[in-house]
Amino acid sequence: MTDLTHFDEAGASRMVDVGDKPITHRLARASGIVRMQPATRQLILDRKLAKGDVLEVARLAGIMAAKRTGELIPLCHPLPLDAVSIAFSEVDQDALRIEATAEVTAKTGVEMEALTAVSVAALTIYDMCKSVDRAMQIEFIQLEEKSGGRSGHFTR
Repeated sequence: MTDLTHFDEAGASRMVDVGDKPITHRLARASGIVRMQPATRQLILDRKLAKGDVLEVARLAGIMAAKRTGELIPLCHPLPLDAVSIAFSEVDQDALRIEATAEVTAKTGVEMEALTAVSVAALTIYDMCKSVDRAMQIEFIQLEEKSGGRSGHFTR
């Protein structure tokens, strides 16, 4: 394992200097699962919850969160995102999968933006559905793919 880059030689926190890194196109894709009662999933898919269209609100919340990642995560560089997209899919009768893709042309990657988008989208689903299903679970938030930059292409 390489040295942790967010600490200096004395162990103090620091923002990594990316000043000398080349600007490249970077992409990150992350995913997560929200597990719930089958009836809750059906209410979401049928757009029958009193609070509105859960997936569209969650999509907007995830996109907004990706744009603010530099304000939410200490030492994370603020990035001028080129694109953020969020897709939802059915996993089982009791779960929905969230996938976020973030892209930027910059000196540092967008993994945190994609992961933040998935996390906030999942939390939004929970918030909008908690009145009918308090047992929901948010699971397996993870990086699926990243490309661009010195470390090369990663795929889970």
